[in-house]
Amino acid sequence: MADFKKSVVYQIYPKSFYDTDGDGLGDLKGVTAKLDYIKDLGVDYIWMTPFFVSPQNDNGYDVEDYYNIDPRYGTMEDFEELSREAKKRGIKLMLDMVFNHTSSRHEWFQKALAGDPKYKDFYIFKRGKANGEPPTNWESKFGGNAWEYVEKFDEYYLHLFDVTQPDLNWDNEEVRKEIQKIVKFWMAKGVEGFRFDVVNLISKGEFKDDYEGDGRRFYTDGPNIHKYLQELNETTFGTDAEIITVGEMSSTSMENCYRYANEDGKELSMVFSFHHLKVDFMGNEKWVIVPFDFQKLKNILFDWQTHMAENHAWNAVFWCNHDQPRVVSRFGNTEKYWKESAKMLAAAIHCLRGTPYIYQGEELGMTNAGFTDISQYKDVESLNHFRILQEKGLSKENAYQILQIHSRDNSRTPMQWSDGINGGFTEGNPWIQVNENTRFINAETELQDPDSVFIFYKKLIRLRKEYDIIAYGDFEQKAEKHLSIFAYKRYYKGKELLVINNFYGNQVRWDAGEDLELYECLLGNYEKQDINGTEVILKPYETMILYK
Repeated sequence: MADFKKSVVYQIYPKSFYDTDGDGLGDLKGVTAKLDYIKDLGVDYIWMTPFFVSPQNDNGYDVEDYYNIDPRYGTMEDFEELSREAKKRGIKLMLDMVFNHTSSRHEWFQKALAGDPKYKDFYIFKRGKANGEPPTNWESKFGGNAWEYVEKFDEYYLHLFDVTQPDLNWDNEEVRKEIQKIVKFWMAKGVEGFRFDVVNLISKGEFKDDYEGDGRRFYTDGPNIHKYLQELNETTFGTDAEIITVGEMSSTSMENCYRYANEDGKELSMVFSFHHLKVDFMGNEKWVIVPFDFQKLKNILFDWQTHMAENHAWNAVFWCNHDQPRVVSRFGNTEKYWKESAKMLAAAIHCLRGTPYIYQGEELGMTNAGFTDISQYKDVESLNHFRILQEKGLSKENAYQILQIHSRDNSRTPMQWSDGINGGFTEGNPWIQVNENTRFINAETELQDPDSVFIFYKKLIRLRKEYDIIAYGDFEQKAEKHLSIFAYKRYYKGKELLVINNFYGNQVRWDAGEDLELYECLLGNYEKQDINGTEVILKPYETMILYK
């Protein structure tokens, strides 16, 4: 059986990873070409964002054909070669499955639009209100109303995301059977992991107006969600004990996650939740500039750690992915303490109870893009909000400042392999600009430097393999009310691990209430630890992992 508790997953956004044919887009051959780099890092799984046939209105999360590779990423032969070469190096592949919606160019939707009643029922079509308004006032996640009018039927279809991403009707058993077929197809190709995109939105509740919010309470963690996940488990991946799964849970509740990721194995291996990545929002509003709320960050992470454990459920732990800004720009310090803060943030997350996910470039300390012109942005959500923010009365300057902090393009700039042209990503013209700091933040440089962020990540991954306490230990929070310190303890079979992190650029003092000199330091981001009895003095952004 796959021991996902000892595993580490590396996320690849293929489009921005490595380009082998000079067209400016990363490809599957590019992933194969860099497998030795990934093996050197020490991870167990590669999760790749979708590379299926797609019009790319939402970077591949609008799937036109689940059975074929988009030519811009390569061929099925390229995928099979990647699979073989990864296996040789002991690396397993995890695919990203988008089953809440398809592309409007998918054959099913095209048949629906042609009036085929069977396929019309694959999607959610509803009559508008008597006054000519859409069926409900729900908002799309990308801005605007979530319903699109089709004149031919005098009906609307639901799209919780882009207008070209119609939602599937999971209440239709035929839809669920088609989805099972797709999962089995990729299992037969040797795939050993699946990440399910926004999977907790697949079961819709009541279709009625939301006068308190944007509609999400009517379609999130819906009435049949657990039933549908259990059915998918029983008919597909649950038949193979080696396969691990993770669900992306949009705006979920912890109580639902106890069931999604319970160790009874009936639904999924683990879940992604995002509450801790909204601590620099204003409520649910991300397109604002506010300092991150450190106490809230601690409370959320500690709550999920404690309650998921009490309920025998498993977390995926992470800071970064293709939808999130770079963590060192977000919670760290890219000016004076770039290296220290990048390492501290890594240690803080990797020693928690859960399976860590590393997003490409995070192990190098890659930063936000620093774009200054709208022509540099590619992301549909960012382009929409650049317009929306100005319609709300913000100046262009303010709109740019917000995009520089929150745009998803911050994580989508190409992987920085070297200090050469285009950061060694492509010999062509990159689809999105490479961050200029590739001159000093790049893989080639960091592999040579024993003190680099990359080497620190490598050590963290090795610790998880060597010390069972990190994978299996119990969790206890420490320094709950401390204004700068994020600390916690892990316990396992008479052993203890104490992880202490300073989240700020000032020196701070902490009394641990126990003799710290009894611990050995397994890993830190400064050469010497300042420990005296029960007290520790932490330098700016210092982290220490202590063990006894």
